Amino acid sequence: MAVLWLLLATLSFAALGKAAADGLPPCDFPALYNFGDSNSDTGGISAAFSPISTPYGTRFFGKPAGRDADGRLIVDFIAEQVKVPYLSAYLNSLGTNYRHGANFATGGSTIRRQNETIFEYGISPFSLDMQIVQFDQFKDRTADMFAQGKDSGERGRLPVPGEFAKALYTFDIGQNDLSVGFRKLSSDQLKAALPDIVSQLASAVQNIYDRGGRSFWIHNTGPIGCLPTNFFYNHNPPPGYLDDHGCVKTQNEMAIELNRQIKEMVIKLRGQLKDAAITYVDVFTAKFGLIGNAKAEGFADPFKVCCGYHENYDHIWCGGKGMVNGTEVYGGSCESPATYISWDGVHYTEGANHWVANRILNGSLSDPPIPITLACHRV
Repeated sequence: MAVLWLLLATLSFAALGKAAADGLPPCDFPALYNFGDSNSDTGGISAAFSPISTPYGTRFFGKPAGRDADGRLIVDFIAEQVKVPYLSAYLNSLGTNYRHGANFATGGSTIRRQNETIFEYGISPFSLDMQIVQFDQFKDRTADMFAQGKDSGERGRLPVPGEFAKALYTFDIGQNDLSVGFRKLSSDQLKAALPDIVSQLASAVQNIYDRGGRSFWIHNTGPIGCLPTNFFYNHNPPPGYLDDHGCVKTQNEMAIELNRQIKEMVIKLRGQLKDAAITYVDVFTAKFGLIGNAKAEGFADPFKVCCGYHENYDHIWCGGKGMVNGTEVYGGSCESPATYISWDGVHYTEGANHWVANRILNGSLSDPPIPITLACHRV
């Protein structure tokens, strides 16, 4: 039933999107700036701490590329769609080129700063407010370097100051706020915290708007209750614990509530930021639809993990080594990553990322229902 609803909704939004797009010229985004967590981190956490190791990245890049996947992430497919190069991580000091944008996302990032839980739960110190501070510094220093007349070679790797207003600003963050909340808070406490989480996301958008940004593409959070890690140590969940897709019901309900509030925030900001084009993107529906229809879409069991060793209660993370019954076991990749949805139990494979990107970039799951190539227009 959920899959049928997704199909009907996609067709309906696609029709609306075509109507909304009629007569609008394609946007010419000179740059892309991304804020987020590991779902869109292209090397930030690797640059700041320990590099992500093989077999991450090997399917597309042929080597680890700072991404928590076997290849490309949704943000990489966004870059392809708007015709800019893959984003260099802001924290990466080597081999970077920021002429067409930068990526401030880091694995483990949250919207709301977590303080005492940093590192304890794998949470990054680069929460969204810090990413915004980094963006502000990046923008100011870029302007300074152009004003000082730096040599053309150095300036050739930096964005043109006047193009910040024409860039596309993308957000993909919030999953870790829920993840930490499930560990630390009761359901009522986490639900009570959601308005503050959403308010801080709104503040980030407001800050960029105040600094000249006008085009925003904001993802909601995915179905966190469907991540295979939920079942690593819980093999026999009680009746009512799972929904009809086999996901943790209460976790997905919390994600749905967070997404409802994010959408309300976007609608409110459209009224306040008169020159902004703000698109709300329903990634949850795309991912949930894939999980519920995995076999028909050519994927394996959505709860099977491609990379790592996960048998019974023995778990070795992707790329790691450990002892199982006295034998050293390597957590390597499966033979056919393209048929898997989950790469390492938390993150999606390139194949799944590509599938989701194909469902969201055309505007069929967006509000307003326009493709990303028209996201500069206020409709």
